[in-house]
Amino acid sequence: MSTAKATRKPVQPKAPKKPGQLPAVTDIPAFSPIDDDPPDSYSLTAFSEVLDRATRAAIARGTLGLAPSALLGAWADWAIHLATSPGKQIRLAEKAGNKAVRYSNFVMRAAASAGECDCCIEPLPQDRRFRSDAWQKPPFNMMHQGFLLWQQWWHNATTGIRGVTPQHERAVEFAARQLLDIVSPANSPFLNPDVLERTREKMGLNFVEGFQHWLEDLERQYSSKPPAGTEGFTVGKNLATTPGKVVYRNRLIELIQYEPATDKVRPEPVLIVPAWIMKYYILDLSRQNSLVRYLTEQGYTVFMISWLNPGPDDRDLGMEDYRLLGPMAALDAVQAITGATKIHAAGYCLGGTLLSIAASAMARDGDDRLATVSLLATQVDFSEAGELMLFINESEVAFLEDMMWEQGFLDARQMAGAFTLLRSNDLFWSRMVHEYLMGERAPVNDLMAWNADTTRMPYRMHSEYLRKLFLENRFASGKYEIDGSSVAFSDIRAPVFSVGTETDHVAPWRSAYKVHLLGDTEVTFLLTNGGHNAGIVSEPGHDHRHYRVRTTSAQDPYLDPDAWVKAAGMKEGSWWPEWIAWLSTRSGEVVSPPPMAAPEKGYPVLQDAPGSYVMRH
Repeated sequence: MSTAKATRKPVQPKAPKKPGQLPAVTDIPAFSPIDDDPPDSYSLTAFSEVLDRATRAAIARGTLGLAPSALLGAWADWAIHLATSPGKQIRLAEKAGNKAVRYSNFVMRAAASAGECDCCIEPLPQDRRFRSDAWQKPPFNMMHQGFLLWQQWWHNATTGIRGVTPQHERAVEFAARQLLDIVSPANSPFLNPDVLERTREKMGLNFVEGFQHWLEDLERQYSSKPPAGTEGFTVGKNLATTPGKVVYRNRLIELIQYEPATDKVRPEPVLIVPAWIMKYYILDLSRQNSLVRYLTEQGYTVFMISWLNPGPDDRDLGMEDYRLLGPMAALDAVQAITGATKIHAAGYCLGGTLLSIAASAMARDGDDRLATVSLLATQVDFSEAGELMLFINESEVAFLEDMMWEQGFLDARQMAGAFTLLRSNDLFWSRMVHEYLMGERAPVNDLMAWNADTTRMPYRMHSEYLRKLFLENRFASGKYEIDGSSVAFSDIRAPVFSVGTETDHVAPWRSAYKVHLLGDTEVTFLLTNGGHNAGIVSEPGHDHRHYRVRTTSAQDPYLDPDAWVKAAGMKEGSWWPEWIAWLSTRSGEVVSPPPMAAPEKGYPVLQDAPGSYVMRH
């Protein structure tokens, strides 16, 4: 199915590099003979280099890590092409006139009826700003209808211009949307009817309470305290409480083995590789919605990787270090402790991407220890990686590299700016209105507390991740090299179970669906409702859950995503039981549980779960 193998670059085998090892002298390219200046052996620390990088790092701290040059380049591309498109300008003028007429007719109908009337434009399904009844009455219905028409016109103005690159078009449309949100009537204390009603009810005390909330949030931010409301959630107390032991530790991971919850277990243990961008315990939240606990209750021996929260001393840890010290070291430990010949491996988000790379290298090298590979909200092809691609180009990556170069890592708070912008209505403006204008604190749940427990990413690893996967998409094209030769997803022969979520803005499900194009094995794809996090944390009994699932062999004809949706039947409820049923048909008959740890093999019990790495801030 895949042509990745045919595109591999033949290389001479060489000794693998040790984790963290710098390139050999022979790996460093010679300077061009055209350059009449001899190479400076201290060029990386030369004053000019340091000055340039420090300047860009300082700018990055004030722009939430977004490169001004990238935004200016997108704007220039749009502006120049629009200026040389008189036909597009005429159509925009025509649209403006039509919208003005529509809006005038709406205003006249609203004034004549002195009450509610049919809208002239409906908000997008995900736009919940104007849903309350108060927005449907004059004059507020006139305000929000005018704003939505204006917003629609700007969408027309920033898209569909011949010659503008797709990424620049998306960036300009995105930037215009962010600027328009600033003047949205929903975000004004004087134009939002819900805020005005709350002000009348509380005689203005809502603004006093909102100002107190703002001061509290400001103080917490500057003192690096967690957000308000998270005090009720503590790791090891009411989060990450599934009983277990830390049975292995290296400089990058702790491996947790969970205690069996049944008298008999499947002979194949489950190793979970979570994303290192956040703490592992999203898969072991509260007791009622812990995927780890659910797996143990279904008769599986479960191991979980808990990643180190890196600091400045870890700046030179790269992707290869994460592969070797992460899933590969964990697989060795799991096999030594349990004695299993086959292991079910599951990866979430970036952990799934790393697991895919590791599994491909294992298959290439004849390592057949993996019984199955499960990928939860995971991308292996980054050509259509959703709205995150708005921020990923050469200019932006270089900007981030300079910021990370100065401090040795990328702080999650610095990444939060981009994620907040992607969902500004939900994550910024909605919070501002409710907490600062209406004086209401939203209750915090376990998932929100986990989301606030941020981590960092080493300079070298994140740079390699952005360049090799996002910018160059090497893994999907069969050009990702390990130990001197390339690996491809099509090497994997173990059955694959891939989960996508309908409203995922981090790993869009259509991007995750590309395992069908890249794989050369049996693929079961499941699409569930929810987002990147809440769609995966989908315990049985949770209301309003549904999913679609379909299995295809390597010989089945390809179905595009829309055709797949039609072919896959809808099922109600959580997807977790579906995954357990899939694992069960690929597992052996139950046996007695393996021992906890194996001190005689070098894997003693080091401490109780959740371990020490998850506690580091």
